Amino acid sequence: MFENLLEIVNVNIDSIHKIIQTNDRLRKIVAKGIVNIQEPNNNQEIVELVKGVPSEKPWRLYEHCAVVTRLYAIYENFVEDLISTWLKYLQNIVENYLELEDKIQNTHREGIGRILLEFKKDRFKDLSENQVIRGLFYGTTNQNKNYQLLPEAFLLHDQNLRKDILEKLFADAGIAGTWKWVMNYRKVKHFIEEIRGNQNTAEGELNQLISYRNEAAHGVVYQILGTQELLDLGNFIKALCQALAELVTYQIIQKQTSTDKAKEIGKITRWFDRSKVVRAKINNSKLSVGTSIFLVSETSSYCRLATIESIQLDNIPKESIEITSEAEVGLKFDIDAKKGLKIYIKVADLEE
Repeated sequence: MFENLLEIVNVNIDSIHKIIQTNDRLRKIVAKGIVNIQEPNNNQEIVELVKGVPSEKPWRLYEHCAVVTRLYAIYENFVEDLISTWLKYLQNIVENYLELEDKIQNTHREGIGRILLEFKKDRFKDLSENQVIRGLFYGTTNQNKNYQLLPEAFLLHDQNLRKDILEKLFADAGIAGTWKWVMNYRKVKHFIEEIRGNQNTAEGELNQLISYRNEAAHGVVYQILGTQELLDLGNFIKALCQALAELVTYQIIQKQTSTDKAKEIGKITRWFDRSKVVRAKINNSKLSVGTSIFLVSETSSYCRLATIESIQLDNIPKESIEITSEAEVGLKFDIDAKKGLKIYIKVADLEE
C-alpha cells in the first residue's frame, strides 16, 4: 500500500550503502598500495584519484557525518510522508468530518490555529490562507464531504523524532500503539536479536542515530562509525520504515472494516513452506486468481498486501470460487505467509 514511499527509502539507503562500500574499497586500495602511481602505464585518472585522497581520519569523519545526517533525513521525511498519506486515506474512509475521533479533530483545529499564528514563517510559504482554512470550514460546517485534513497541521514538531515524539505524531493523527508495533515487527526484532545480539533496543538504535546526527550537524563528533556500523544503521532505518508502513496499512484496514469498506473473510490454518501455499478457512466471499487481499496479525505486527496466484477447492484447481459457508481452501500468494494470519478483502472486490 505504501510501496512507493518505501521504494524511495530503499533506493536512497541502497545508494548510501554503495557509497560507503566504495569508500571502504578505495581506502583499502590506497592502504595496500595496489596502484603504483609511478607506473607510467597507469590510467592517469586513477593515479590522480589515488594521489588526491584525504588522510583516513578526516575521510572517515566526513563519511560518518554525511551518512548519519542523510539517514535521519530519510527517516524523518518518510514519517512525514507516511502520516500525510494516512490522512488522505482517512478522509476518504470517514466521509463525515464530525465522525472522526476527537483526538484527530482537536489536533487538526489546534494545528490550523498555530499555522495561522505563524503564517508568515518560511515553513508555510507554500500554503495559502484559503488552503489552511477551507478544510476545517468544510468539515465543521458539514457543507462539503470533501473536507481536507491539512498534513501540516499534524506535523508541527520541533524536536527530533525519538520514540516519544514519534508516538505522539502518530497518536495525534489517530494511530495508537506505534512503538509496541515497532518492537514486535519481525525485521526490527531480527535486527536487535541477530545483528545486535540483544545488546541494544530499537529505541536505543534510534536514539543513537539521532545523537550521531546532532553531533554531526551541531557539535563535536566523539565517535566515528566504521563501515559495517554505518551499513547496519541503514538497515535499521529500512526496517523501522517498513514497520511503520505496515502499521499504517493495518490501521487503514481496521478503519475500512469499521465502515464496512473491508471485511475479514478468513484465517490461515496451515502454511506449507516448501510449496509456498496455505490452507485457509474462508467465509462468505468470492475469490479469483489475481484478487488482492491483506494478510494481517496485530499481535505479530504484520500487515501485507498479497495477490492470489492460485486457488484449490477440494484439491481441484479453480480460477475463481464463491464460498457461501465456511470452507477450507488452498491458496498461493505472491508473498510468503504463515499460520494464524487473518485474511481481509475490500468489500468492493467481494462484490465484483
